[in-house]
Amino acid sequence: MKDFKKPHSKEKIIALGFTVAVHAVAITGLLFLGMSKPVVPPKTIKMVLIKPEDLPPPEATPLEQTDSAETTDEKVAEQVQQTAEPDPVAAQIPTPAPQQPTLDLQKAANEAKAAEQKLLAEQVALLAAQAAKDKAADMAQAKAQAAEKAKAEAAEQARQAKTSAEKAQAEALVKAKTAEAEQANTAAKAKADAASKAKSDAANKAKADAANKAKLDAAEKAKADAANKAKSDAANKAKSDAAEKAKADAANKAKADAAEKAKADAANKAKSDAAEKAKVDAANKAKSDAAEKTKADAANKAKSDAAEKAKADAANKAKSDAAEKAKADAANKAKSDAAEKAKADAANKAKSDAAEKAKADAANKAKSDAAEKAKADAANKAKAEAKERADAEVKASAAKQAAEEAATKKAESKKIASTAKRDFENKVKRAWDIPNGSAGQKATARVTLSDSGAVQSVIVNSSDADMKASVEAAVRAAAPYPMPSDPDARREARTFTSSFSAN
Repeated sequence: MKDFKKPHSKEKIIALGFTVAVHAVAITGLLFLGMSKPVVPPKTIKMVLIKPEDLPPPEATPLEQTDSAETTDEKVAEQVQQTAEPDPVAAQIPTPAPQQPTLDLQKAANEAKAAEQKLLAEQVALLAAQAAKDKAADMAQAKAQAAEKAKAEAAEQARQAKTSAEKAQAEALVKAKTAEAEQANTAAKAKADAASKAKSDAANKAKADAANKAKLDAAEKAKADAANKAKSDAANKAKSDAAEKAKADAANKAKADAAEKAKADAANKAKSDAAEKAKVDAANKAKSDAAEKTKADAANKAKSDAAEKAKADAANKAKSDAAEKAKADAANKAKSDAAEKAKADAANKAKSDAAEKAKADAANKAKSDAAEKAKADAANKAKAEAKERADAEVKASAAKQAAEEAATKKAESKKIASTAKRDFENKVKRAWDIPNGSAGQKATARVTLSDSGAVQSVIVNSSDADMKASVEAAVRAAAPYPMPSDPDARREARTFTSSFSAN
């Protein structure tokens, strides 16, 4: 039984999804920064000196009764007097003109955002390519499993044909060899196709990696050029506020249009990917249905051939029995005719001798009677022996037929049990979750089931504890197992052994 490891496409998809999510967050942050309003410059604070006489008189408020005494700063404030005359013309404090973010910075941000969106699209395409590659690997593995299964079934049919009759052994052997040669050719062709596809995939991946690297280098260079240009232009371009605002509005509109276009492109690509996946799934299902139909036709043909051969064997047996019976009847008839002729000859001889030898009649009569009795006894004995032989042949034929039927039934039960065991092993391996860090480890499990398909005992032999625990968990998780309806096949399928290897 071959070991098939579980594909690791799930971890790759998670990693790529995490990368895409990080880029999406970065793009969202850039969009938020680009669409937010510019920072409002601080207002100018003017300080003007006024006379105390110009201040409005304070309103009279009743004093509140408090537990604490007046503080020192209040008393000092009452004694403060204005000594300096305020200047009626206050000096204007110059304030720097607020600087608005330049268009070049926004342009650089837009270019950076476009580069990030492009990188995100490339990451999505890479994710889709990886998923397609994993799917192709799964298809190749399924084809290999189908080839192995077909080979095992052909070998089982060859063994069953061998036990059905000794005469058809050579024909079954030739047929099995032919089937094995065809399967070997099919497997070799599938292997060659897989190798050529792997080469083409590797070449395409290398091209895609080179293209992605060139794109990333170009994006990095564009970012650096944009940053340098923004730094050099920011020192020289401080123009009118109206022009800056118009340019900012145009840039924001371009951002919104680019975002809408990116969303539409992503939606269209997702639809096309879904359509391609549906086509591939339909093709795979058609291939699987064709393979199942071919297997069913082969099984039906094998059953039909076995039935035809059984009919021919029965007809030949009937002919052989009829020939044997005809021979026995002819022998009995010959013996009876010989006895009758002997009787007539003896009577004639007795009559002729009676005239000539009157004296010897008594002696001759006694001899004749003794001879007749001996002949009759011999004839009866021969008849009895012939009947016993016929009965023995009938019993031997019945015993042989019963033995052949028992052997055929036993072979059929073994075939059903073998198929059930193979299905059990495949079910366990589908439920097996290979533990991390167990590469190169191996395990062997011997499983005992009940008549209902429940697990009675699991004995796992492995040097690695995680490997042993994962195999036992897979065996119990795959229960209950579908048991055959035939009692002999069910009894044979209750115990099976499977090997596991973490590659």
